[in-house]
Amino acid sequence: MKKSILSILLISALLITINACTDLTEETFSTVTAENFFQTEQQFISALGDAYNQMATPIGGHNNIFSINEVSTDEMLIAQKGADWFDGGVWLTMHRHTFQSDNQPINNAWNFAFGGVNACNRLIFQFEDLRDSGNANEELANQFIAELSVLRAFYYYLLLDNFGNVPIVTSFEIEGSPANNTDFQAGRTEVFNFIEQEILDNIDLISDEVGQATYGRVNKFVAHMILAKLYLNAEVYTGESMWEEAVEQTDAIINSNNYSLAGNYGDNFATQNSNSPEFIFAIPFDQVFLTGHNTAQMTLLGPSQQTFDLQDQPWNGYATMEDFYNSYEDEDIRKEENFITGLQRDLEGNVLLDPQATELDPDGPPLNYTPSINSLNPNSLRQAGARVGKYDFEVGATPNLNNDKPIFRYADVLLMKAEALFRQNPGDPVALSLVNQIRNRAGLAGYSNLTEQRLLDERGREFFFEMLRRQDLIRFNGGLHFVRNDDGSFGEQYPAGETAFNDGWLFKTTADDNGDGVINEEDGIDASESFRNVFPIPRPQLDANPNLNQNPGYTAQ
Repeated sequence: MKKSILSILLISALLITINACTDLTEETFSTVTAENFFQTEQQFISALGDAYNQMATPIGGHNNIFSINEVSTDEMLIAQKGADWFDGGVWLTMHRHTFQSDNQPINNAWNFAFGGVNACNRLIFQFEDLRDSGNANEELANQFIAELSVLRAFYYYLLLDNFGNVPIVTSFEIEGSPANNTDFQAGRTEVFNFIEQEILDNIDLISDEVGQATYGRVNKFVAHMILAKLYLNAEVYTGESMWEEAVEQTDAIINSNNYSLAGNYGDNFATQNSNSPEFIFAIPFDQVFLTGHNTAQMTLLGPSQQTFDLQDQPWNGYATMEDFYNSYEDEDIRKEENFITGLQRDLEGNVLLDPQATELDPDGPPLNYTPSINSLNPNSLRQAGARVGKYDFEVGATPNLNNDKPIFRYADVLLMKAEALFRQNPGDPVALSLVNQIRNRAGLAGYSNLTEQRLLDERGREFFFEMLRRQDLIRFNGGLHFVRNDDGSFGEQYPAGETAFNDGWLFKTTADDNGDGVINEEDGIDASESFRNVFPIPRPQLDANPNLNQNPGYTAQ
């Protein structure tokens, strides 16, 4: 299935080059022309690749939108290990919520999302031109223009969530520098309304087929999912809640009977996972044809290369926060699935050694991933922190994994509906039943009742490392962060913020309060400002476009 979709998408570059020409009488170097090509469904599909392939590396790898959505949360950190991983301090400021407009990964995220918008605009322009000139099948052209419009809405959904008030650009031929609204909230609401209307206008024109032909592409149920996400977060985006509308959109997916929970949680993240019944929208990664899924490189320490016979040495970056790790019950199947901890061995069972281990490491050279992390900087221990084990690492894998990455999956539909029902009635029995479906699959007993804390915790455990935690934390009120004991019980409460994203948590401090030269749990921990719930518009964008207005709380330059 995946290979057939990839082969269709990969010839997009040729077609885009040919059809970008405005004079079709020019000499061409292919027998493929607009007049003889855009007449069948497969021919249109083959031109869509550039609009979809934009997602691969930014969502599958490091230093882009995936990274800023993970490292800014209580799930994940990238600690400084001496001279390793300082990177100009960008990941330290991300964890502490002191990031500013000169943060390069934030600029990469902006460029990625607007690159997707621009690719959609270009293809829509080309398809409309071919349709209007009579050089393409009109019915098919309209169907794929609708698909691209919903895909563009998806990119705008990412911009809405991450940056809030952004320019709305729908023309490939726009002149000048597009402006965003001078009023942040009015602008963010405009973007919300634009996304909603784009989907409502096009949802009945796109395919409702689920299977090989639409895998990795936008279909009607992806459109319902984007709407469900919009409505679930409407109060954050616009100030007005839309819980009933969120339930309506999740029901459209549930009642289609096209999706179901995978029998085993881990099946969703296996090396060959394109047949997961949960995947509504996924990136069909392939180590040759669609690269960019770099999880093994991002999280493992170098000697772990020998555990999986990886072709390249990993980077020892991403590690899990101890409190987050301890939020899992020991019986939770997802705890074993999501994390790599303990003494590490090679394929023959020999204990791995870290030749760069320092005298500060209590375990010495034997490689032992510990959930505890001694500090954020400057000398975090190399072996500190549970590592990401959520995706199977195939023996002999290249730096680019074959595992597909879900963007939307069915478990999220169930928990979104549960939350929307709970918001309207905390005692709703359907909400409780839906949450318990997820818990039961994880090998856990169901809850007897729901609370905000339980909803947020369950979403965290289910969607670890799926680029959902930041959005979830922002949607929940603050005061939901506690020191987690090893048995998962609550200890001392961290400082409460306006939202759970603003709450304090371990190492989220801006000062070496006790003056020992290390920022660790012995320093004071702060809550962050609520304006951090969106990222700043990057400085390079402000420099290039004088019509952009910086988000509130951040400096203009």
